[in-house]
Amino acid sequence: MRLAAATACVCLLGAGTAGCSTTQDKAASQQAKAEHILKARAERQRRHKAARKPHHPPADGPKTGHQGRKSAHRRSGEGER
Repeated sequence: MRLAAATACVCLLGAGTAGCSTTQDKAASQQAKAEHILKARAERQRRHKAARKPHHPPADGPKTGHQGRKSAHRRSGEGER
């Protein structure tokens, strides 16, 4: 009876150890799949940003509304100082 119990215990421990390696394999597979998904997502975002980026640099730089003139507010304070 004890021999049968010991054999059953050893079999259960062996199956448990084999189950751990299977679980570890599944975890490694899921990790690799997740990394692949994240890399693909980053690549799609990079392509999307590149497509939205203007193809030509601005010729004269940023446009300003005042064309180099001072505003009325700044002109009025010149004589008061």
